[in-house]
Amino acid sequence: MKVKEMIVVEGRDDTVAIKRAVDADTIETNGSAVNEKVIARIALAQKRRGVIILTDPDYPGERIRRIVSTKVPGCKHAFLPKHEAISKKGDDLGIENASPEAIREALKHVKKEFIEEPVEVVTWQDLHAAGLIAGERSKERREKLGHLLNIGYANGKQLHKRLHMFQISEDEFSKAIKQVFEEENES
Repeated sequence: MKVKEMIVVEGRDDTVAIKRAVDADTIETNGSAVNEKVIARIALAQKRRGVIILTDPDYPGERIRRIVSTKVPGCKHAFLPKHEAISKKGDDLGIENASPEAIREALKHVKKEFIEEPVEVVTWQDLHAAGLIAGERSKERREKLGHLLNIGYANGKQLHKRLHMFQISEDEFSKAIKQVFEEENES
């Protein structure tokens, strides 16, 4: 699988994992201290080839994603579920631990960020009504929903933002939340 866009990752080990999975070029942020030189390279890549952000599914990875996304609008985003990024020992979380198949799957479900002001489709009240905000099992439901919609895990506020940023339709949201509850009832 050849990827036209440059893939933004955190470090060298992530680049190695990406290259095992796909034919692509990467830009390494070298951790969460994303400096202006790296941002300038990402901005140039966005202008020339496009950019996909694929960072670790943890707080520092999400922080890097926000920094890059804010400074370089219009990026695409790929998300790897936590269970795909955990080391065999269970003591490390990162893209470098993911299998080539998991990375390819994440890249198949890339989401485009909308630069113009998105229309609110799923409201804050919809999230409350679906049991995704404050309540028993809300975190677990958000994690499953994020996986089904390929937008990654997020807290309630971030989930609301991502649903709008990626313009998830009411129909997509309804089908995914229905599946979340069906799986919950089966267990």
